[in-house]
Amino acid sequence: MRIEDLIKEPGEWLRGTGPEGDIVISSRIRLARNVQGFPFLTRADAKERARVEAFIRGKLEGNRTVPKLHYFPLAELSAVDRLVLVERHLISREHATSEQNAGVAIAKDECVSVMVNEEDHLRIQVIRSGFLAAETWDQASQVDDAIGKKVPFSFHPEFGFLTACPTNVGTGMRISVLLHLPALVLTKQIEKVFHALGRITFTVRGLYGEGTQASGDFYQISNQVTLGKAEQDLVQDMRNVVPEIVRFERTWRKRLMDENRRKLEDRIWRAWAVLRHARWITSEETLEYLSFVRLGVHLGVLQGVELGTVNELFVFSQPGHLQKTMNRALEAGDRDAARADWIRKRLGAE
Repeated sequence: MRIEDLIKEPGEWLRGTGPEGDIVISSRIRLARNVQGFPFLTRADAKERARVEAFIRGKLEGNRTVPKLHYFPLAELSAVDRLVLVERHLISREHATSEQNAGVAIAKDECVSVMVNEEDHLRIQVIRSGFLAAETWDQASQVDDAIGKKVPFSFHPEFGFLTACPTNVGTGMRISVLLHLPALVLTKQIEKVFHALGRITFTVRGLYGEGTQASGDFYQISNQVTLGKAEQDLVQDMRNVVPEIVRFERTWRKRLMDENRRKLEDRIWRAWAVLRHARWITSEETLEYLSFVRLGVHLGVLQGVELGTVNELFVFSQPGHLQKTMNRALEAGDRDAARADWIRKRLGAE
């Protein structure tokens, strides 16, 4: 398995086939774990980090009780390869900057991945298409148990799993859902959602998680509290919250169509026309126009456009994927021209 293999087809979470797929792009669970007997990475020197990576890599590559994982040492990857992994939501932006003794193990369908030596020794991740909070947790729990049989996790009977950051102590679990909320953005209702989520200890982030801004009307919501709640409780909290946001978004989509149909259709068709005919387009513009196209597909304004294709374009038009597809490094201006050419071809334009 190579990085090149990842860009031949989208991962499972990009296919748009999951429940509530018109609004919920993906459900993800990350589990922070550390190995008993090794220092936290905040206190580890280079030799200790190397020992941690070697130990974990050996256990992951030989673990037959989870989906087969392929290990990528980050030190052996180019900057573009690392960027592809970030854009694919397989590693964090912080992890991509690791200079040595770090890596990621990835399953072929990308549903399961494990970051090694990010903030903690391990970050176990499961990501699925659509709103599948309970199912994603079930799979994450199975992977966690399987790895835990071979890797002794740092655990305290009172405090739970011990992590480098105190806010992750307890379950060590972050459950997040990636949502597409164009109607709430257009109608300026999105702030109401933010305020409501803040009151119930959920946080809102951008497309690529912590420290990123919203792009293309995509928002990640995730839990803030890990200590004092069981994993099933965190999952149920998300199952209570997300349907309300989905209902709110659908209500405003309908209202926009009822009250401003011509104006909304114009925005959708303009976005479609730009993507099919532009000769120069930035990443930011692409996400903006794709957001309207995706909305148009679900409202029935655009016929014959596959949702999976639109979802794929959100990722494959980003700088890392674009350069990997073109098989060469591109300066910013060259990327904007190459992006426009690639999108036109992907959409079957001239």
